[in-house]
Amino acid sequence: MDSLSIVIPAYNEERRLGETLDQVLAYLDRNPRRFSEVVAVDDGSRDGTARLIESYSARDNRVRLVSNPGNRGKGYAVRHGLTEARGEWILFTDADLSSPIEELAKLWDAVTRTGAAIAIGSRALDRSLVGVHQPWARETAGRFFNVVMRSVTGLPFRDTQCGFKLFEGKAAKAVGSLQQIEGFGFDVELLFIAKALGFKIVEVPVRWNDVAGTKVSFVRGLRAFLDPFEVRWYGLSGRYRR
Repeated sequence: MDSLSIVIPAYNEERRLGETLDQVLAYLDRNPRRFSEVVAVDDGSRDGTARLIESYSARDNRVRLVSNPGNRGKGYAVRHGLTEARGEWILFTDADLSSPIEELAKLWDAVTRTGAAIAIGSRALDRSLVGVHQPWARETAGRFFNVVMRSVTGLPFRDTQCGFKLFEGKAAKAVGSLQQIEGFGFDVELLFIAKALGFKIVEVPVRWNDVAGTKVSFVRGLRAFLDPFEVRWYGLSGRYRR
């Protein structure tokens, strides 16, 4: 992996993002590459998230602030970050770093061994790697969502919603250019498009810990159950053709 971009979507993450950036930059220091960058995407935050990113950027030129035009949603933020990223490989990870940045080694090993263009972190393949679980209701809803998602879209993955995914740059650009969904159902759409375009995807068990302070409200959680149907319809109607 000669060059790497790490995309971090952030909405009102002033309190948590600093620690995440510290950990990510320390990881990059321990694993130097020809080129590396951290693309922090501010999704119209109302707190000091953008100022925090700018303060890091002033001290370390590997950190770059990308600003959305208002609060558009996590899907839009990730797409914006993938578009702006300049690395040959692009990781996107949640601002709370639920999967430790060191787990990137597992994704890289998987794409190296299999020749895949995309590796996705999974909590479902080995649940013993989940240190801190979500509340029972949320975890149960997530498992049910996965059943619905697989039935509707035909995707084989056990966990599409883990926010820890590695893309080859060309795959990220191709998939991101066709992405439509701006909310939390975007993960399913990205993988559906990637599969339709013929990119090989591998699912990899990773360590993961629930971190308090989720931005997914009950209503948004319910709305996410409709997203697989929307993705399937977009696929049938030809909206994912290059």
